[in-house]
Amino acid sequence: MSTARKSLLQLFVPICLETLLLMLAGMVDTLMLSSVSDDAVGAVGTANTYIGVFIIMFAVVSTGMIAVMTQNIGAGRPGIAYQARQLGLAFNAVLGIVMSVFLCFCSGMILDLVGIAEALREPAEIYFQIVGSFCICNALIPIFAAYLRAFGFSKQPLIATIVGNVINLILNAIFLFGLHWGVAGVAWATGISRVVNLCIVAFLSWKLVKAKQYPQRMANRQVLAQIIQVGFPSALENVIYNVAMTLVIRLLNQMDATGMNVTARSYAVQVTNFALCAGSALAQANAILTGWRIGAEEIEDCNRGTRKAALIGILIATGLEAIFALTGPWILSIFTDDPQMISLVVKLLAIDIILESGRVTNLVYGQALKTSGDAIFPVVLAVIFMFLCAVGGTYLFGIRMELGAVGAYIALTSDEVSRAIGMIIRWKSGKWRKKGLISAAK
Repeated sequence: MSTARKSLLQLFVPICLETLLLMLAGMVDTLMLSSVSDDAVGAVGTANTYIGVFIIMFAVVSTGMIAVMTQNIGAGRPGIAYQARQLGLAFNAVLGIVMSVFLCFCSGMILDLVGIAEALREPAEIYFQIVGSFCICNALIPIFAAYLRAFGFSKQPLIATIVGNVINLILNAIFLFGLHWGVAGVAWATGISRVVNLCIVAFLSWKLVKAKQYPQRMANRQVLAQIIQVGFPSALENVIYNVAMTLVIRLLNQMDATGMNVTARSYAVQVTNFALCAGSALAQANAILTGWRIGAEEIEDCNRGTRKAALIGILIATGLEAIFALTGPWILSIFTDDPQMISLVVKLLAIDIILESGRVTNLVYGQALKTSGDAIFPVVLAVIFMFLCAVGGTYLFGIRMELGAVGAYIALTSDEVSRAIGMIIRWKSGKWRKKGLISAAK
């Protein structure tokens, strides 16, 4: 099977648009919910963070698959890429069913355990229960999307996202303004749109990618071991991040009884996600190129390409964030007319200019390291700095020094920048060059 090698730009544009549309969907949800109340916005933002802690387990397979598939495609072995997808589907399908049932019936218990502002408790549980029931879709969509992208079909997941977003928008309008279902309406619209997205990527991967017909195969145990070798440390890093963010949000909930600080964080995230999407897309595009190049033993191209992607990501993400910080009062007036809330969020956006430069560096270099097979080092950085800087700093600056959400953002920035420096040092050391999965399998 001949797979056309695409450039960074050809991969980046559709992935960026897809990421942007996913973030737009979240912003539309927030905008529509803001017509209900600020409490509804804070509840959904909090619930989504906690849901992320659980569904991140699906990344064990999807992240590991990218490395296995792209390196084997680069080495001219598409049959093994298909084999990796089949193993990934089976693993995530079982895990997704278990998690859907668990989150549906245990949402209230989880919220009580982690702690949440009383004003946000009821709407958060409603959203958590409904959206959590659909997390089987979160398990399977990344498998099919990764399979398509690994073979160069980066536009097709974008098509699925566009259709899903349109359906989400229409159902939001019907459930919120027609049926007046509130938070439950947004949750059902989100779940149904994900089902549609899953159906589209599954069909397109079957229709477009014919890797099944190629004879190359390895022992299932060996392929699964390679997936887990990359995927488990990568997922563990994400678990650590989400646990750290859960603790940060718990601290934010303790800063005031009204939930103002955690709600300000929810508004800020909706805006800053647009600056993040460029860096995230560049990281994903470069990860695909990294796998292809390592499989084809084009190591110097891989090195130069990653440095270039990181630089572009920093320039775009920080530039966008600076614009958002300057236009913050106008942007926030779309969501809320509370001057105190607007003032607080604008401060967070200003701090986020520096935070984004660190975060995009982490994304690009971190994804490249994982795809190369060097997946343990990012976990080590995560353990050290996420809890020391992000969580510890939020307690120190936010609670002890009484800076609230501003203190939390200072802490988060110190975490991202510290890890970014570590990622750059690791990449320059060149140790990732010896971690290739193809040579290890020979």
